[in-house]
Amino acid sequence: MTQPVSPPRGSTEKVPPTSELPAWRTLAARADVRTLSLLGVLVALIVIGGITKPDEFLDTRNLQLVLTQASVIGVVTVGMTFVITSGGIDLSVGAIVALSSVWATTVATQEYGFAGILFTAVLVGVGCGLVNGLLIAYGGMVPFIATLAMLASARGLALQITDGKTQIVTIDGILKLGERDSYILGIPPLVLVFAVVTIIGWLILNRTTFGRRTVAVGGNAEAARLAGIDVRRQRLYLYLLSGLCCGIAAFLLIILSGSGQNTNGNLYELDAIAAAIIGGTLLSGGRGTITGSVLGVLIFTTITNIFALNNLQSDVQQIAKGAIIVAAVLVQRRTAASSA
Repeated sequence: MTQPVSPPRGSTEKVPPTSELPAWRTLAARADVRTLSLLGVLVALIVIGGITKPDEFLDTRNLQLVLTQASVIGVVTVGMTFVITSGGIDLSVGAIVALSSVWATTVATQEYGFAGILFTAVLVGVGCGLVNGLLIAYGGMVPFIATLAMLASARGLALQITDGKTQIVTIDGILKLGERDSYILGIPPLVLVFAVVTIIGWLILNRTTFGRRTVAVGGNAEAARLAGIDVRRQRLYLYLLSGLCCGIAAFLLIILSGSGQNTNGNLYELDAIAAAIIGGTLLSGGRGTITGSVLGVLIFTTITNIFALNNLQSDVQQIAKGAIIVAAVLVQRRTAASSA
């Protein structure tokens, strides 16, 4: 019987593609160690919450609350992931959420009903993203400075519109979406919106030319330009996308709170950046993961919930978040150094 001959050293014969490997090896080859680690952390937090406050933490209403709260900042984080992957940053997301929410809940806007509030929230978010994108892509401003200016301006305008007062929503269609009667199979509508935004974001980043261009711009903007990518236009689109996500998040926050306030979205920029970083998105750009960012959001939201149930002070929560961010950045640097 003739024995198969191994290809000689230096042979150009290709290794069989993953699709020809056994199913278990295919899954193992595609498994992301970082994603599995984040899942492990999330499971550990759920166990801790179940041990410390079993009756309260594992209650269905509490778990629904965690997912609902994660939905608002989660939508913002999806947009932030795209921006950071491109090598940029957006410090204005929280202020844009605040401005969108108060502009959409003025008495004049509410006269147009459900559609008027939704349209205004999204339009204001996209408008702010457009300003950021034009300043950065075509004005040559550093993203940190441009978005910092937008942060201050949007917060100031939100305060001017509300005069420091809470604007109550009177549209029944919006208020009902925040009630348990509107849940679909026990899932709040906000969570469903978050899931849709996440899926669309994942598909765009991983399965489209737009996503590949985003990664290319973040990896090496000059090389991307030489390869024929319009870097300035790509950056403009990315900040428009971030603004769109802020507008959607503002609408979800209006549903959740039934009001618009100039304090909405406080520190959302830090939470979104932190969630993206611990999820595996490189601060320097060139690599981003929607799945990791979503897990990062769930981890932070779960931590906040556990701390609240155990009556721990908010400053302890912030210290814990800061420690997690530092640890994530150190792991990124170590990984980058070892792969160099």
